[in-house]
Amino acid sequence: MNREIVILITFVLYLAMMLGIGAFFYRKTHNLSDYVLGGRQLGKWVVSMSAQASDMSGWLLMGLPGAAYLTGLSGSIWMAIGLAIGTYLNWRIVAKRLRVATEKLDDSITISSYLENRFEDTSKILRVASSLFILIFFLIYTASAFVASGKLFGTVFGIDYKVAVIIGVIVVVSYTFMGGFMAVCWTDLIQGILMFATLVILPSIVIFSVGGIGTIVNTIEPVLLNPFLMEALVPTGAPQNTLMMIVGILSSLAWGLGYFGQPHILTRFMAIKDPEEITRSRRIATGWVIISLIMATIVGLIGHVAFTGLSQVESENIFILLVGKYSPLILSGILLSAILAAIMSTADSQLLVTASAVSEDFYRGIIRPTAKDKELVWVGRITVMAVALIAGYIALNPNSSVLGLVSWAWAGFGASFGPVILISLFWKRMTKQGAIAGMIVGGLVALIWPMLKATFPGIWIFYIYEILPGFIFACLCCYVVSKVSVKESAKIEAKMNQLNL
Repeated sequence: MNREIVILITFVLYLAMMLGIGAFFYRKTHNLSDYVLGGRQLGKWVVSMSAQASDMSGWLLMGLPGAAYLTGLSGSIWMAIGLAIGTYLNWRIVAKRLRVATEKLDDSITISSYLENRFEDTSKILRVASSLFILIFFLIYTASAFVASGKLFGTVFGIDYKVAVIIGVIVVVSYTFMGGFMAVCWTDLIQGILMFATLVILPSIVIFSVGGIGTIVNTIEPVLLNPFLMEALVPTGAPQNTLMMIVGILSSLAWGLGYFGQPHILTRFMAIKDPEEITRSRRIATGWVIISLIMATIVGLIGHVAFTGLSQVESENIFILLVGKYSPLILSGILLSAILAAIMSTADSQLLVTASAVSEDFYRGIIRPTAKDKELVWVGRITVMAVALIAGYIALNPNSSVLGLVSWAWAGFGASFGPVILISLFWKRMTKQGAIAGMIVGGLVALIWPMLKATFPGIWIFYIYEILPGFIFACLCCYVVSKVSVKESAKIEAKMNQLNL
């Protein structure tokens, strides 16, 4: 049977299963809390796998292997270390506190409503600012998923890139529109297992096919195994010196800071049924992430055995190319479905968080406070369609980089939400003014920093990954403005004391 036909059949069966899950949970979605948070009824396995599957997205099987292929360990290992540490710390210090706080503070079902309730912000500034940043950065983030889907369908089936992007949009919107949060989380569980299994199976197949690890080691250029390769660590256009190499390493490690501010991950913490299960969820999630990052890096490195001279855009297809060359026919469709799983598991989560921001924070919070749950669910569904269409339009550029789009959105969320969430959970005297200042400054720094690098190419500090300056400035603003602004009421401080965080 033709290889493309086998892969197509596998894709269709896989997508049918995802749509079936969406249809199943369509019947069980009765109110907005069900649609955007699953009624806080998720178990440890679903929460942990859903959080990490939605976290990693298509960049785990395309962006990271592509970086490892182009620049070896130096281009991937520092980022992987930062992400592994960030995953562990996020589960360790944020998850349980956020789960308890969001439920006790007027049963907050979105990040925006948590911040508003935490600081008793009647001005709606926090709600509006956080919702706007969610819209801006998730448009960029979701676009990266559709870019990955376009490359997947285009490379495998040889169809036009723009048509492939449209197919990806239709698929993701369909089951997110129907089933909401529960559908997203249960599909994420399946997708996370598939992604993990694929990252273990594919390198094993390639290594066996080429004659063992010895052949791999002899084929890969030794320079690619050097984690301190200056040409890879120094940003493009920057001077080749030790200072810039340190900037490159710090920028890669700084990816770990992003976890504290990712709404699609934080909502998983808020949805777990029993806060006491978070410890077990942390172990599952951290193990999944560490092994997956290692194997994704290996995929990029062993790609040199079969393919040489790939461009930056082509390198992000190395996983697909290896499957095409080495995978048995019966496994090809399953292995490539893992990329589809990675794409869908992130895009659906991002669309859902955006829908919750619009329906709960904009529509009910500002436009129509008396809106009923059924009405809000449909506002959320319409938002899913609208945001997906805009993100799909952004993704139509075939030269877009999956990793490039992800890095910008990741920094935006990490800088705008991360410091505010962290400090609000640990410092009872943080004020509303401090939270507003920290969020706005962090988000704006993340947006503007890349433009400053382009405008002032000779200044070394602008080559630092934007999440680091954004996070630092946001923390400073949260602290300084809270110190000089009007002290929060005794009522708020007493309320925080009662949470026993």
